[in-house]
Amino acid sequence: MAERKMSVRKLPPAEFKERTKLKRHPMPEQDAKARARNFEEVNLGFTAETAIAEAKRCLLCPKFPCSGGCPVHVKIPEFIDLVAQGEFAKALTVIKEDDALPAITGRVCPQEVQCEGPCTHCKTSGEAVGIGRLERFVADLERTAVEKCCMTCAPSTGKRVAVIGSGPAGLTVAADCARNGHEVHVFEALHKPGGVLIYGIPEFRLPKAIVQYEIDALAKIGVQMHMNTVIGRTFTIDDLMGKMGFDAIFIGIGAGLPSFMNIPGENLNGVYSANEYLTRSNLMKAYMFPKYDTPIIKGKNVAVVGGGNVAMDSVRTALRLGADNAYLVYRRSREEMPARAEEIHHAEQEGVQFLLLNNPVELLGDDKGKVRAMKCIKMHLGEPGPDGRRKPVPTPGSEFELAVDTVIIAIGTNANPLLTATVPNLKLNKWGYIEADELGRTSIPFVYAGGDIVTGAATVILAMGAGRNAAKAIDEDLAKKM
Repeated sequence: MAERKMSVRKLPPAEFKERTKLKRHPMPEQDAKARARNFEEVNLGFTAETAIAEAKRCLLCPKFPCSGGCPVHVKIPEFIDLVAQGEFAKALTVIKEDDALPAITGRVCPQEVQCEGPCTHCKTSGEAVGIGRLERFVADLERTAVEKCCMTCAPSTGKRVAVIGSGPAGLTVAADCARNGHEVHVFEALHKPGGVLIYGIPEFRLPKAIVQYEIDALAKIGVQMHMNTVIGRTFTIDDLMGKMGFDAIFIGIGAGLPSFMNIPGENLNGVYSANEYLTRSNLMKAYMFPKYDTPIIKGKNVAVVGGGNVAMDSVRTALRLGADNAYLVYRRSREEMPARAEEIHHAEQEGVQFLLLNNPVELLGDDKGKVRAMKCIKMHLGEPGPDGRRKPVPTPGSEFELAVDTVIIAIGTNANPLLTATVPNLKLNKWGYIEADELGRTSIPFVYAGGDIVTGAATVILAMGAGRNAAKAIDEDLAKKM
């Protein structure tokens, strides 16, 4: 389907000047002490009045820097101007032209460094327009509306597309390919669709019902979901392209193989990878044991190692599971933490204890093989490395022990070879990630890939951007087979 150009009016000079003076509206939140012990969503969302007032801060810039910063290029000024006019349903229609999952992206995107980062307001009032908050508002409003925003589809092409993985990249490819008239089947290894959206992000940041609602919207345009199907085991790529008759395949399986520190004691009981810890809690509802029979250690003194969003999700989950002390152990300073600023702020409010410039060197166990302490060494920042970040350097003689009964390692992930090992002619890089061009084309004709399995661990919206690019390539290449 052809993309439509953005349509945005020009503000009169007096109104433009007046809008530069308007201040950003805060997001209503649960009380920090209360929310630290429940799994309900932290951010409560805008009212219609607040959304309209925030939208009226938008300067409707003629060069659209916000849209340029969005990996899926949502027509941001256009949808925000519609919100300012109270045209919420029309605003959602505009968003869904480019983003099939707005209730999700409105919650978990790092807007502060993408669409909001280049906002002109950052140079005037110093506070960007709350783009993500407005996106979330109009998306949430649809769930209670009588008339839903239904995505439209082109006439059937007769072509069939298989999508492996139902995370953000896979769901985006599924949506775009279905809208382009192709028959789409999504194959998911787990028993619930959503990928990292469902197993990796806690309920208090992204409620599961919202993910399911967005997935149900794809079913309405014909996307078919197949659960408990492990490609590479249940079926192979050759099966999909051969006897199952698919014309194109997209691989969006993420990078779900946990990384560990390789220090003594990581095999002790009470030590988890963040993947296992969050999957047990989020997807398998371990926090509701024994109603859901998925036990998880509810430690009283929990240490999470890492400084990214996964580490924040893990340590905040530990608090909600009843920890007396939830420590975030990170070898760099606060300024170097890759987690979203909002998540760091929320964690601090909730009582997470930040042990910055500290690095674990050993995990100590008791006589029953259970972790009892973490041995750390203090760090200081040396010269910047190739990535521009100052390298953490151990401080000799500064070792100390931290009493803990649970440790969660959240230092990143690697490519899982379960699927790729079964496709010998699929070209990988030296780290095991799939090699693909900017449109997701791989070394195998009509096989595409995108998201974390190509780039390594990144954000939801970057995976969606890769999915959009791959869907365009799929559509272009299938058109040549017509």
